[in-house]
Amino acid sequence: MSSYMESSVPTAGALDESGTQRWLQLALGVVCMMAISSPQYVWALFTKPLLEQVGGSLAALQVTFSLLIVLQTFFSPFQGWLVDRFGPRLLLSAGSVMTGLSWVLAAQATSHMEIYLSYGLLGGLGTGIIYVGVVGLVVRWFPRNRGFAVGLVAAGYGFGAILTTFPIAHSLARSGFAHTAQVFGLLIGAVGLLAAQGIRRPPSEAPAPRLASAAAGGVHPSQMVRSPIFWLMFAMMTMMSTSGLMVISQMGAFAKDFGITSSVVWGMAALPLALSIDRFANGLTRPFFGWMSDHIGRENTMALAFGMEGVAMALWLALRSDPLLFAVLSGVVFFGWGEIFSLFPSTLTDTFGTRHATTNYGILYMAQGVGSILGGPIAALLHHASGSWSVVFGITIALDLAAALLALLVLKPARSRYLAARQAQPR
Repeated sequence: MSSYMESSVPTAGALDESGTQRWLQLALGVVCMMAISSPQYVWALFTKPLLEQVGGSLAALQVTFSLLIVLQTFFSPFQGWLVDRFGPRLLLSAGSVMTGLSWVLAAQATSHMEIYLSYGLLGGLGTGIIYVGVVGLVVRWFPRNRGFAVGLVAAGYGFGAILTTFPIAHSLARSGFAHTAQVFGLLIGAVGLLAAQGIRRPPSEAPAPRLASAAAGGVHPSQMVRSPIFWLMFAMMTMMSTSGLMVISQMGAFAKDFGITSSVVWGMAALPLALSIDRFANGLTRPFFGWMSDHIGRENTMALAFGMEGVAMALWLALRSDPLLFAVLSGVVFFGWGEIFSLFPSTLTDTFGTRHATTNYGILYMAQGVGSILGGPIAALLHHASGSWSVVFGITIALDLAAALLALLVLKPARSRYLAARQAQPR
């Protein structure tokens, strides 16, 4: 068994007898993820109408997006512990209600602070509970195909906004932000709540005789955070999150500066078309590269995907004035980015085991929060100071390429040595 495979594989009968239940849990997890994807992925459509509703500057408004991601991520270790302690159905139900309510309250907001507290704080906590809870469960339900399974539920988070991007854009144009946020807030809350009712814990897992990485039960979070390998993964995920979240949070702004927002491609407005292509690519890449990593190795896949995003970002900037290429290349950028949400949790669980998988990933997931600050308000301030998006794009391209090199030249040999040392320890 190769070193990048799962840390513990159940014996026959531990999970095999629950095969149907396993796929049902995966399907419900995908639905939960789809329900809570819109707050992050349609944010670019909300910046203009929200500025009209509450006033102020773009940089000040982008604090909302950073709050959403920071609270979704920085509280994820505690949220993971809550899921483990009180069960997934209760916590995922609460997360769905909080997510829907965040939009309903934001619809009535008249100031930045009210947007921060509703869309940012409440939405961040609600989506974080669901995201960490679902990923933490799936890595345990599917130990043999961890990359692919995590990729599928992560795809739900990427694909979900495909169903809402054009309806939300149409509703915004027809009825404004307040009506749109209230209607869609109720809808996403109800869908997530219904799906959460079927979520269950996986059965107890018995380790197979042959282990591929960490000790059978897994490494405790307090031990994990003392490992240099964890912090290397944290740094790499921060780098990749920064580049992707810069695009997600600023796309409406730089599309306007590039002269794209008024363009039409194939009879559709260029920006909503690009956002829809992005959602599709962002969803497809997660199971695709997750499956690939199950076969060719996590780090090899990281190097390929991260490098592809860096090249696509450079081409995107160079060809930014063409509306068709803007839409198409935006999809390539997201195809090289979205897989971080299948590769990093799979790599982490391969390395540190399954027993504390939900909490451990919650700690790593905080890197997304750091990336949201760098890619959100910091990127907006950098653009304001330089007067150009070229500087912002140049930094994100450098981060992508550096992460690709780190995966291949540093993470791969370091993890190989770590896993060999763990394997050699007496049981």
